Amino acid sequence: MNVLLDIIQVLLNVVWWIIIVQALLSILIAFNVINTHNDFIRSLYRGLATVTEPIYRPIRRILPDFGALDFAPFVVLVLIGILQGIILPAIYRATVATFI
Repeated sequence: MNVLLDIIQVLLNVVWWIIIVQALLSILIAFNVINTHNDFIRSLYRGLATVTEPIYRPIRRILPDFGALDFAPFVVLVLIGILQGIILPAIYRATVATFI
């Protein structure tokens, strides 16, 4: 059971970093620091958007429309933090307690 929790922890870390990179990339594109005329930047941005869009979609349906601001990445990061900081350690403690 602990191996499964470790795998979930690693996957959550990977998703966290993907969201951070995608958010920074979108900010840099919005302020025209980098542009999507570069093939590598365009493909990287599209790939990250393809990965994160299924995660953001249900949250965007719940959140009100803030215009140009998108709070879905921040909500997902908070949820990942709650999972990593509260829920997964509680599950780990519960599984350890059952085997003792």
